[in-house]
Amino acid sequence: MGRTVVVGDIHGCFTELLELCDAVALRPDDLLVSVGDVVDRGPSPAEVVGFFRARPNSVVVMGNHERKHVRGVLSYAQEITRLQLGAGYADAVAWMRTLPYFFENEHVRVVHAALVPGVPLDEQREEILCGSTGGEKALAGIVPTGHWHEHYTDPQPVAFGHHVTGREPLVRDGRVFGLDTGACHGWNLTALVLPDRTVHAVPAHADHWSVTRREWQLPVLRTRPWRDYTWPDLTAALSRAEDPWLDEVGAWAALLRSSLPALVAAAQALAHELPDAALRAHPAAPVLYQARAGRLDEAALARRCVTPRRTLDLAAALGVPLPDLPGAQSSTP
Repeated sequence: MGRTVVVGDIHGCFTELLELCDAVALRPDDLLVSVGDVVDRGPSPAEVVGFFRARPNSVVVMGNHERKHVRGVLSYAQEITRLQLGAGYADAVAWMRTLPYFFENEHVRVVHAALVPGVPLDEQREEILCGSTGGEKALAGIVPTGHWHEHYTDPQPVAFGHHVTGREPLVRDGRVFGLDTGACHGWNLTALVLPDRTVHAVPAHADHWSVTRREWQLPVLRTRPWRDYTWPDLTAALSRAEDPWLDEVGAWAALLRSSLPALVAAAQALAHELPDAALRAHPAAPVLYQARAGRLDEAALARRCVTPRRTLDLAAALGVPLPDLPGAQSSTP
């Protein structure tokens, strides 16, 4: 009879996952259960996903990080994972959509973040189980004092992750097991083995989130829609991060905005050179008509060129050479 092995938040720490499997002497007939958050923050989310998808006797519970990918709510950590997974991202997200919000067998109940004590698992709210922001707010209204697991009185053991407990797991009364011990932050990756209820851990090899965040900052920045930001939004986006490439983007944006006098002059010259038929067919016809009527100045053009792309498109139509976004094609570190 195989054991049930429950692993805390992995967050793309594939090397540590393999070492933990060795530490518990994982066998093919053992059921391997992840509490969720197998992706984001660490160096190897594709390998972790591939491992669980390939191993027959395995379950991954939906974590709040998987739920973000499923719902298309991509903040910095999810943007990095999307780039790390590359062409396999859509397939990985399709797999994430199939993940259950809880797991239960004769040995243990497993949720990612929390449950409401006294409520059957199949009646629990998904957002509470996975620990989404809305779920945590809802849980606080239901369990206003202390932690939810302090009110858990069922004899069936429960294992969960989500909230980092420190380098050591949370173990209460031999029934409550908080297994997120911060592997992606350089602490430990922890597993609970049942039915013996023994705890095993391996140390992380690095503060993976710090390293990953630094290595992938520029690739993520290059994917931002710099050409389509309004000028105020572009300025705000530039202020939220520091990288030498952003200095280039700032200089490029300043050059585009300073090009308005040249664009006005080019439009005025072209408006008086073109015959009526050619002007009507021209891609910049509205601007040219405005110039021919004597109503085109920098302020009027600024109201049209509200993004870099609109500025670039107008410049191309008027034959004014302007540089495109510097180095935007690169997407890997």
